[in-house]
Amino acid sequence: MDALNSAVPVEPGSASEFARVPDTSPSVAGGKAFSRAQTDDPVNRETHDFYPTWPAATRALLEVEKFDGAIWEPACGDGAISDALAAAGYTVVSTDLIDRGYGEGELDFLMQWQPRAPNIFTNPPFRDALQFIDRALMLTTGKVVMFLRLAFLEGVERGKWFPSTPLARVYIMSRRVPMGRGKLAGEGEGHGVIAFAWFVWEHGHQGPPALFFLDWKTSA
Repeated sequence: MDALNSAVPVEPGSASEFARVPDTSPSVAGGKAFSRAQTDDPVNRETHDFYPTWPAATRALLEVEKFDGAIWEPACGDGAISDALAAAGYTVVSTDLIDRGYGEGELDFLMQWQPRAPNIFTNPPFRDALQFIDRALMLTTGKVVMFLRLAFLEGVERGKWFPSTPLARVYIMSRRVPMGRGKLAGEGEGHGVIAFAWFVWEHGHQGPPALFFLDWKTSA
């Protein structure tokens, strides 16, 4: 597979009890619950962390990861990931907290208790990534795939948490991925400025995760 360049085993950390991030479940007002309220920062961040995923990055991952059964995309946005999954032949359940006219809107993933598919595949709001992973692992039996900043590997608490999860593979994007603010980046807008990786958890996996490198250009 051209997109897959090499694999290097990662040394595991020492196993320890998962220190849960404080609960950010929503308070209900007016009969509608919207969790993870945030103060808008129009200069530095897109509202609700909406940065659609470059389709070639998803296609690169799909060249090296296969899935049994349907896939739930719980932060579907405008469908960038869902469309790539559907084009690859998968049945996709698309939902989002925000209704952007694609899939089922106004559905708070972090408040869900019923599984909708054996696999979950998404680009979560970075500030809620740990909660998304925790919830996704609870709601799946297959794989959980998250598109995250490479810096997600850092942090003392996450260093304690990772060994308690079935993290199987990390695919570093060797070419930085264009990320449009509030919209899909257009052709010719250059490369991104932040290092990203696909993190793949697989139920039943034991031992340390393997490290790989993906070049989305080979799948563009």
